[in-house]
Amino acid sequence: MSEKERDQAKGSEKFVVTISFDEESAGIFREMKKDLPVSQSELMRTALRFYSRHKALFESLDGDRVRIYTEMLSDGEHVILDIDHWMLFLKFIESHPDKEKFWEMHQKVSQAHAEEFIYKNHDIETVFRRLEACNLFKLIRTSETDFTLILGYDIPKKFIKTEIEDIFSKMGSRAEIREDLSKLRVKILPPK
Repeated sequence: MSEKERDQAKGSEKFVVTISFDEESAGIFREMKKDLPVSQSELMRTALRFYSRHKALFESLDGDRVRIYTEMLSDGEHVILDIDHWMLFLKFIESHPDKEKFWEMHQKVSQAHAEEFIYKNHDIETVFRRLEACNLFKLIRTSETDFTLILGYDIPKKFIKTEIEDIFSKMGSRAEIREDLSKLRVKILPPK
């Protein structure tokens, strides 16, 4: 049965459209056509329905954040962790008799992150954006040199402050960090 006969058999009202693709779009279409055993028309209908149902998602996406998530999760070096588990770990660490060992290891991990940021030539704002993508805080840039990190909880304050201090130190940057109830206010200082 031809595509035309299938459409007629479904009793669907037809609205015929001719589409011209640029080279990139044609390549995507060909790849999708290989992967999906449907007619070209059905492929286009499926794509339109998918976009229509998920339009709000596409409009709300932050492209930089999606790129960061994709990069961090695809290499297997990061995990998604429920906030309750995160708080549980931090509370447990503070009550553990060997908690100082944790903070020493945390410093080493933070310094390793700084080395990676240096290697990738990341600036301070990019570092903040990557840490924000980990949902450690909500970042607000208040001026060229001032950032506010909204934590939502008081518990992770020490963890985040220590990490930022260690990363900045290793990167050769200086910052003044002031603590509020559930915020950290960071002022980037000029190099010495």
